[in-house]
Amino acid sequence: MKRISREAYMNKLISLRDKQIIKIVTGVRRCGKSTLMEMFQEYLLSVGVKAENVITINFEDFDNVELRDPRKLYAYIEECLAKDGITYVFFDEIQHVKDFPDVVNSLFIKPNVDLYLTGSNAYMLSSEIATLISGRYVEISMLPLSFKEYVESTGSRNELARKYTEYVSNSSFPYTVELRDDAGLVNDYLSGIYNTIVLKDIVTRKKISDAMMLESVILFAFDNIGNVLSTKKIADTMTTVGRKIDVKTVEKYLQALQESFILYQVKRYNIKGRQLLKSMAKFYVVDVGLRRMLLGSRSVDVGHILENIVYLELIRRGNEVFVGKVYDMEVDFVAMDVNGTNYYQVAATVREEKTLERELKSLRALNDAYPKTLLTLDDDPEADYDGIRRRNVLDWLME
Repeated sequence: MKRISREAYMNKLISLRDKQIIKIVTGVRRCGKSTLMEMFQEYLLSVGVKAENVITINFEDFDNVELRDPRKLYAYIEECLAKDGITYVFFDEIQHVKDFPDVVNSLFIKPNVDLYLTGSNAYMLSSEIATLISGRYVEISMLPLSFKEYVESTGSRNELARKYTEYVSNSSFPYTVELRDDAGLVNDYLSGIYNTIVLKDIVTRKKISDAMMLESVILFAFDNIGNVLSTKKIADTMTTVGRKIDVKTVEKYLQALQESFILYQVKRYNIKGRQLLKSMAKFYVVDVGLRRMLLGSRSVDVGHILENIVYLELIRRGNEVFVGKVYDMEVDFVAMDVNGTNYYQVAATVREEKTLERELKSLRALNDAYPKTLLTLDDDPEADYDGIRRRNVLDWLME
């Protein structure tokens, strides 16, 4: 399989190398965490680290099933630690190890051990577990391929519009690049990922007895990306169509989907009052190809799909993202990072004057000095509307 360079994640790992902190890479199944670790191990060897100073264990490999016992794991690692220099220890899918924080903490306090962990479920960093390794770890949240990474995997930066259509039609999961000429194989592969996440990570772990009801909630959430929703609205809508469910069950299912990194919740933010709103939120999926596989012909929604892509790119770039509320209007995304705040409005096209004015209206209502950008698929020259910058979204995604 051709490996795709995940430069941003690699640079992060390289910058954290030998720092006295545990590196934890989290992300949805099959987004490339194990491959990233392999590439980082190859990097270590290329800069002079000896092979015996690198220990790697994948806890999903049946050969390592006995090492899921924390005592056996600790004894094994102790025996393998190098006598000279730093030992780099890689634990893949660490959540399979019972009481893993105890093992991690014990290794962390040893001199000359540099720890790297991966996990496909946010449960491993739930409040209870995070407390046990509090202040000792940094989380690197990994996503499937960005549009830029997908384009670069083709070997050329030309024909961005065609490649964007490919990107949203196929999938952003790395291995689908190998399958992109066969839609049937892509679908089969995505179906396998979906079933593993739902059955293994959610139904089994959360002890869910009604898997069909869970799937109904998944389909509803996927079908409504970019729409403002509440758990009550979801419960009421499903009850109306004969799938009776209560609000607490909906909350439990949505939480499980977020913990498995298959769904992201974006809370609403009152821009004028500078406070989070407790009611209603939007949801976006980790991969629009997964959505297409599940919804079929219902999945074609150019504007909301584009919103989904932009949202993932904003969090990929390290932003905390909210849906903005200004008076009775909405700003698609309020993106905050260490450098400040940016506002984004997203639309498939604004070539009609009426549409353009509608998209600009909420941004014009903001009287602060933060950058304001309108992103569209229109292949037109950039424009400026009294400080609001209109840009081609594909150029923005390639930055």
